[in-house]
Amino acid sequence: MSKLLVFGHLNPDTDTICSSIVAADLINKLDLGYEAEPVRLGKVNKETEYVLNYLNMEAQREISSVGEDDLLWLVDHNEAGQSVEGREKATVVGVIDHHRIKDFETITPLYYIAKPYGCTATILFELYNQNKVEISKEMATLMLSAIISDTLLLKSPTCTQKDIDAFKALEEIAGIDAATYGLDMLKAGTDISTLSAQEVINLDAKLFEEKGKKIVVAQVNTADIDDVFSRKDEISFAIEKEISDKGLDLYMFVITDIINTNSKVMVLGNDKEVVEKAFDKKLDEDDSMLLEGVVSRKKQIAPPILANL
Repeated sequence: MSKLLVFGHLNPDTDTICSSIVAADLINKLDLGYEAEPVRLGKVNKETEYVLNYLNMEAQREISSVGEDDLLWLVDHNEAGQSVEGREKATVVGVIDHHRIKDFETITPLYYIAKPYGCTATILFELYNQNKVEISKEMATLMLSAIISDTLLLKSPTCTQKDIDAFKALEEIAGIDAATYGLDMLKAGTDISTLSAQEVINLDAKLFEEKGKKIVVAQVNTADIDDVFSRKDEISFAIEKEISDKGLDLYMFVITDIINTNSKVMVLGNDKEVVEKAFDKKLDEDDSMLLEGVVSRKKQIAPPILANL
């Protein structure tokens, strides 16, 4: 039986970690001819750590590159800039994703499932049901945690009725109070006091390559925007280094208030005017901007940025 590596994007968030574990479980139960192993492309953040500790689970092993003999199954991403080093040499067997499709092609046919839901785990929930595979409490908790994270407890504009339905069903299977558990989980992810500025900006950073431009949109959740913004100087220094080292045209650091569902953004790089055009608003003198009601990178931030390049 061929070994199959199942993983999500770089700088993994809760959906990426949980969905890779769940997808590997489902692939193995469907007996597709592969021995699926969930792996990760980076450090586990504190929010995800809360989930794994709750389940008394160890994080999957970390990898940094793949080779031409490797078989891959991607979850929660498809863009090359967000994936593992060497992916172009390996064989992609399948993809389960809820993002736009960009710069993706394969030599061989593959399983490709993409739906415009708020979370990859919601797609996985449907796949379990469609294939009549029983969902264990452990897998239900992982999928529920992913939905809580990606939809901010169903508050995000990315949240669909499919996510809500999955949330309710998984809450029952997991046997937990999702509202209480979810708030504790989200709050656990807001503690960045022990992290360096470099670690903070790379907690959840995604690279977008569009029209010859390289843009990073990084996001961190908090219960107090001012608390994170008080570290502006050291965060700006870390961002400038990323811009220089990686040849970026724009870096947007998004501080999202999970309680009041607003975001404050810090913008650095040569293409700052793109952000002003995208949101029809001027940056403050410190290159920051408050975006009321904006919490979703996928739906509210990245699309207008990319459209205004």
